[in-house]
Amino acid sequence: MGTKPWGGRFDRETAPEVERFTASVSFDRRLFEHDIRGSVAHVRMLARCGIIPRADARRLRAGLERVRREIAAGRFRPGPEHEDIHMAVEARLREIVGPAADRLHAARSRNDQVALDLRLYVRGEIAAIRALIRRLQRRLLAAARRARGVVIPGFTHLQHGQPVLAAHHLLAYVEMLDRDADRFRGCGERADVLPLGAGALAGTSLPIDRAYVARLLGFRAVAPNSIDAVSDRDFVIEFLAAAALAGVHLSRMAEEIVLWASREFSLIRVDLSYCTGSSLMPQKANPDPAELVRGKCGRLCGALVAALTMMKGLPLAYNRDMQEDKEPLFDAADTLRACLSIMAGLWDHVAFRADRAAAALRGDGSQATDLAEHLVGRGVPFREAHRAVGRLVARAARAGKALEDLTLAELRAASPRFGPDALRLLDHGETVRRKRSRGGTSPAEVSRAVRSWSRRLGARDA
Repeated sequence: MGTKPWGGRFDRETAPEVERFTASVSFDRRLFEHDIRGSVAHVRMLARCGIIPRADARRLRAGLERVRREIAAGRFRPGPEHEDIHMAVEARLREIVGPAADRLHAARSRNDQVALDLRLYVRGEIAAIRALIRRLQRRLLAAARRARGVVIPGFTHLQHGQPVLAAHHLLAYVEMLDRDADRFRGCGERADVLPLGAGALAGTSLPIDRAYVARLLGFRAVAPNSIDAVSDRDFVIEFLAAAALAGVHLSRMAEEIVLWASREFSLIRVDLSYCTGSSLMPQKANPDPAELVRGKCGRLCGALVAALTMMKGLPLAYNRDMQEDKEPLFDAADTLRACLSIMAGLWDHVAFRADRAAAALRGDGSQATDLAEHLVGRGVPFREAHRAVGRLVARAARAGKALEDLTLAELRAASPRFGPDALRLLDHGETVRRKRSRGGTSPAEVSRAVRSWSRRLGARDA
């Protein structure tokens, strides 16, 4: 057992099936850059505090840099015999620098080491994901500019509710994504705490300087409780929760693209370069990227449930169950990055069909709310106005007429309080123009929102 860093306690070899089952190096290999960066900072601190000789520290730092280059180039490939990436790095380091490598792990446990690596990883992923969210927001903003003036049905219960500007609809997703970016920002702030120096769970008797390591690695604070430092995976769960909710937002967006591109809706045209075909039906052009984004949302939600379930019954401090945090985390980060990227590209290849939108609005009765508000503006209580317009809609339906075709006399048959200007409200475009309340769908309000987002996102205003 001399090959195992912990082998002094054991008088027999680990069973091969146990070694295979417990090894994590196949998936935690991706942490090698973070692991080596943390080790370099740890070595600098050990030498500064006089815990190891400075000459050994120089050899260790040079050796760690060599290990980093070898792993990056594929010249050193950690295997299951190394258990995890931390032990793999240490094993290769010993081959390079000899016995000096045995000094590396002073005042450190794999427990606080892996907690450090994960925090460094999450910090980096958050920065990358926030950049991708901003990119998607800018693409949505550009799509909103291109769709300026296009009026589409606004839906509730998947039924026509009120007409809205297509740009206004797209800006709703810009708002959603902004909340996603903010959730990741908050997660990053809470992840920005150094766990290294907590040891296995109780700290160390050696005279270390945790604040110095925090400065080297750019952490804003040092974890104040050693037990919490090694057993905390809140930042992983919070990351996964933010990823799951972002995935839900992307899935809703993807669902609308799928619906709008269908023959029944035909509100948009998706460029063929962002579609795939059928192996059997020659006519098909499917917006498969959107469908896959919709499907991958399940993976993101599943990763969150897996992490929550893993942690829910664990006593303090570290337990080996917590090795199961990495695969959901890594998969969620990869999945969300891919979904954000493809959706940004997809919106560059979507065009609204103003003619089909106008046809869809024809005869849908979605001007009814504006007719009721017209009566309110003329002193009619809202519930009375609602009933009057409801009777008007029913009467028009029985007569086979669209609201657009009604005369002033027909309006006044439902309520004598209708004024001559009520006829203007039968035009869908006019109803949109009148939605001037802050945050509404009027062209003036949407233009204001576009300008505001252009400033915030650094996007060129058209």
